[in-house]
Amino acid sequence: MHTFNSNYIQIEKAIKYIDENFKEHPSIDEVAKNIGMSKYHFIRVFKEYVGVTPMQFLHSVTLNYAKEHIKESKSILDSSLDMGLSSSSRLHELFVNLIGVTPREWREKGKDVLITYGFGETPFGEALIGFTDKGICYLGFIDNNKNEIFNRFKELWENANLCFDEKAANEYLENIFIKNKKYSLFVKGTNLQINVWRALLNLPNGVVATYQDIANFVDKPKAARAVASAIGRNHIGYLIPCHRVIAKSGAMSGYRWGIERKKILIAYESLNKETKAI
Repeated sequence: MHTFNSNYIQIEKAIKYIDENFKEHPSIDEVAKNIGMSKYHFIRVFKEYVGVTPMQFLHSVTLNYAKEHIKESKSILDSSLDMGLSSSSRLHELFVNLIGVTPREWREKGKDVLITYGFGETPFGEALIGFTDKGICYLGFIDNNKNEIFNRFKELWENANLCFDEKAANEYLENIFIKNKKYSLFVKGTNLQINVWRALLNLPNGVVATYQDIANFVDKPKAARAVASAIGRNHIGYLIPCHRVIAKSGAMSGYRWGIERKKILIAYESLNKETKAI
């Protein structure tokens, strides 16, 4: 997965540059020069990674694009609600079963739970993954903050028995991101948090929703802030797609693992969805 990770790093640099200079409408030449690539090599890397040109990619992270897709997500969520919160027809394609910790496991902060963990590469940068015999219990992306992400993981599962296995971790990551293998997810959260995470799993690839949409979906229309907090507490990135929730204005606000990564995930999924539909 080394090529994927290298491409992700280059694309992330490009997105940062565009964010900082968007008012000047930078050209592809300027973006490529800033990240140390020729224009044509930059375009080739983009097309290898995303499958579309940089200009199409830039279009997909604009406010207008996001606003258009908010309308689509509302109808999808409404139809999902009609079918029931746990309807399998709308669940994230990588998702099999979401299992919450028992009251005892919650109280004892993971005591007697054996968690195997490790670091590895994904198409969206380096990640830390943790898994138990019940399912994946952590997936966090890393940007020069490996210790911070590891400490978050340890804090969540404070009393668990941790076993480092880099080979097994890389196999899991490859199965998730390259082979699209299905896994159960083992989560630790309040009832509201778990209901919010279940709601996120009803958002298919290429669809975005607002915080208010999710609040309505879990029947907490006046609790958008609490819902936003629950989304922010998600400890299984990508598989529970919190990156698909954006502000009502269409702005790509807030993401636990970096706003550039959020934009890349949304654009990647949206564009690949459109490409497959052609």
